[in-house]
Amino acid sequence: MNRQALFIPISFTFMSLFCSLGHASERGASPYAMGAETYMAGAMPPPGLYGQLFVSHYEADALRGNGGEQLPVDFDLRANSIASRLIWVTEQQILGGQLGFHVIAPLVDLRVSVNGQSQSNRGLGDMILAPALGYHYSDKMHAIFAVDTIAPTGKYDRDDLANIGCNYWVLQPVIALAYVDPDGLNVDVKTMYDFNFKNPATDYRSGQALHMDYSAGWGLGNGWVVGVGGYTLWQTTDDRQDGERLPDNKSRSLAIGPSIKYTNKSGWFLTAKWQDETRVRNRPDGSAYWLKLSVAF
Repeated sequence: MNRQALFIPISFTFMSLFCSLGHASERGASPYAMGAETYMAGAMPPPGLYGQLFVSHYEADALRGNGGEQLPVDFDLRANSIASRLIWVTEQQILGGQLGFHVIAPLVDLRVSVNGQSQSNRGLGDMILAPALGYHYSDKMHAIFAVDTIAPTGKYDRDDLANIGCNYWVLQPVIALAYVDPDGLNVDVKTMYDFNFKNPATDYRSGQALHMDYSAGWGLGNGWVVGVGGYTLWQTTDDRQDGERLPDNKSRSLAIGPSIKYTNKSGWFLTAKWQDETRVRNRPDGSAYWLKLSVAF
């Protein structure tokens, strides 16, 4: 497998996108940055040390209700994030798969405005730790199985309008598949399931959620891949407040947009994409830009 290949599907978060509105915004939230991954999401590289830098911008000016209607709220959210990711692929094999680890540290700059009140915050967000096993079924077909742990390291205050941490732990099993052809079809699907723990500051527990990042493109044979990408989200269980189930709050969303990837002959690669959200339920409705640089040390 080429050393440019991507390791564990990223799960660094835009925690701020869903924790920023304080207690009320926990409803229907997922701590994962939806659509963060694109090409090579399920392909683990050879043993070694790798680094990645993610730069992203998200903006939304609408909140959607349970029927998809825009809620009567004067709302604006702008979030910028730079996340560094360290990846270590070991020589060890377990159950026939290559063992690897990663850690992600996001820095977030967030601004939120609701009904004339606004607040900004910046700093370290919630960090990610994960082990993973990588498999190569052929020279083109690859898979990764992982369990991400999202730790509540970001700053949180239940009375703040703009929080850059969610103040609860998340366990997130991950299955990622990648079909990689530099001269043809490229398809990636990363499937995740969120098990959210309780926020001790609010006695609120967000419901479980199934979500998938996807990309589909065509390799031009000169290092470029062009196509589309995005995500889908289905919240599967209701939120709970003080142990009581809250109905009609499950979030849904679908996003799609153009994506490109360039691979340099020296081994590093760069991906860029824009995605627009649609069919949104019980969450912000916006769009995001993503830029990702991957290098081998």
